[in-house]
Amino acid sequence: MHPPSAEPALSGPTGVVLMRGGLGRRITAASAMLAGVIGGVFAALAFAVAEERETTRLALHSQQALATANQLERLLIDIETGERGYLLTGQDKYLEPWHAARAEVPVVVRQLERSSITPEQRQRADGIARSVESYIADHSVPVVAQARAGDRTARSPATFDNGKRRIDGARAQFTEFAAAERQLSAERATASARTFRWLVGGGIAGATGSVLLIGLFAGYLMRFIVAPVRQAAAMSGRLAAGDLAVRMPAHGIGEIGVLSGSFNAMGRSLEQHRAELVASRARVVAATDRARYRIERDLHDGVQQRLVALTLDVRVIEADLPAGVEPVRRDLRAVAAGLNEVLDELREVSRGIHPAILTEAGLPAALRALARRSGLAVEVDTRVPGRLPDPAEVAVYYLVAEALTNVAKHADATAVRVEVEAGAHEVRLMVRDDGVGGATPARGSGLIGLTDRVEALGGTLRLTSPPGEGTELAVTLPLTDDPPASR
Repeated sequence: MHPPSAEPALSGPTGVVLMRGGLGRRITAASAMLAGVIGGVFAALAFAVAEERETTRLALHSQQALATANQLERLLIDIETGERGYLLTGQDKYLEPWHAARAEVPVVVRQLERSSITPEQRQRADGIARSVESYIADHSVPVVAQARAGDRTARSPATFDNGKRRIDGARAQFTEFAAAERQLSAERATASARTFRWLVGGGIAGATGSVLLIGLFAGYLMRFIVAPVRQAAAMSGRLAAGDLAVRMPAHGIGEIGVLSGSFNAMGRSLEQHRAELVASRARVVAATDRARYRIERDLHDGVQQRLVALTLDVRVIEADLPAGVEPVRRDLRAVAAGLNEVLDELREVSRGIHPAILTEAGLPAALRALARRSGLAVEVDTRVPGRLPDPAEVAVYYLVAEALTNVAKHADATAVRVEVEAGAHEVRLMVRDDGVGGATPARGSGLIGLTDRVEALGGTLRLTSPPGEGTELAVTLPLTDDPPASR
């Protein structure tokens, strides 16, 4: 069957490909071919089912023959055991199973003959039956009768040896019968499996041919209509997931081409707006850091210096007081102590706004000072060869500060490790504690704000905190002085 040619196709007002004729005839022919292939497959499957049933029937007879032979062997053992027990002890109780087994042997022999359907099975079954009947008639019954009559030869070693030889011969026949039946069953199963595999292969080939037959006609529509629509759906999913750089092929037929153009225009617009938003966030972060720095400088150079001067003035006045004015002296000391407390609180506020040590001594010294003030057992490992760009240093400092605050409040940890490593193009931060775990960014606004700061700088933040196994905060920041244009 040949694929559709270009002759029966035309473009409608919308540009969508339409079929003018010939599709019905092709579908009818394909349906007839498919019906023939499916009919052949079903016929082959019916033959396989019949073959499988016959194999199952023969296997069932083999299982029955094996079970019957095993039962007959057990009866023979019961006869031999009862006979031996009576000969050794002379007690009649050993003859009870002997009599019961003798009575059941003819019934089981007939069952064995009925379950043997092939000439080979019948021949082996007849041999087993003759051996069992010969043992009973020619050995067991005469020996028991002699023993009852008081004949000592019935209990002689020669008699026992003769019985053992007969039993061993019969059991060898049982073993040969079982091995032959198992081999026959295995050969039947192998042949059945081989036939079934061939038939299944033919069925698969027929089904594959049917699928290919239908695919010749479906391929045209799939290529020019269904495939572009599916591609648009996949691209929309990627766009919704945040991949704004995704684009559809510019070419297309009719509405497919219009859809591709509109999709690409929307993607470009969203990408541009996101780039502007990220750049705006980065500028806001940079402006905030500059404002923090100015406020910290103003506090340090203005209010803090004034408070220091006032404290010194109070100390001077206290020292110049004459004797006999102890109440005034105590009041001045209280005022000086209060001024010192205000000065300490102002320094703490100033460090929270923008730590002066970060600007003056760099990130490693600032982190070590932060660790000392945290009240926790903090190990700081910094591999920073020089100064980093201000946005990266400030972000790392505040990330560590917020992480240590969260550890002190929620983690119930005994040890914290802070690692900072600066490479040629990025700086990596890791804060790990041995606390209770179970932390999430949604537990407070601190990590949420820091996440926004990291993303605004084009970095990534990952929080791992399985319950009972501590918490790990991992951050990667690019080393650049310029705000990122896009993520």
